[in-house]
Amino acid sequence: MRFPDWHYPEIPEGSPTRYHWLVTARENLHLGYRTDIGAFTYINALHGVTIEDFVQIGSHCSLYSYSSIDNRSGPIHLQRNCRLGTHSVVMPSVSIGRNTIIGAFSLVNTNIPEGVVAFGIPARVIRTLTDQELADMEKDLA
Repeated sequence: MRFPDWHYPEIPEGSPTRYHWLVTARENLHLGYRTDIGAFTYINALHGVTIEDFVQIGSHCSLYSYSSIDNRSGPIHLQRNCRLGTHSVVMPSVSIGRNTIIGAFSLVNTNIPEGVVAFGIPARVIRTLTDQELADMEKDLA
């Protein structure tokens, strides 16, 4: 089982957590059970960020529910047990499906369905996970 001693983290507004990740507008962050957020990740939750149970976010990732460059805004939704590779960026109004893997250094600017591998700039679905891979991902949670 991943994180057998997991406890909901203290998330100070605008200051790094003890795990060295940062959230702005923390009142709009909904953080699920046994999540893993890597060091130096930034979460802008101004328009809402939902991170469901068992989600893994690599180090140095950025989640933007608001983008001042193109004036886009909207909630981000990371569904159960999805995995976001290191140095990836998720833009406003994006949902990443359950049991989906996003490769490192990806720019996710559109919704990604469940049970796939996606990566790139912008991120594109590369393949569907096999039934065995999906079963193995779920087994890791028990």
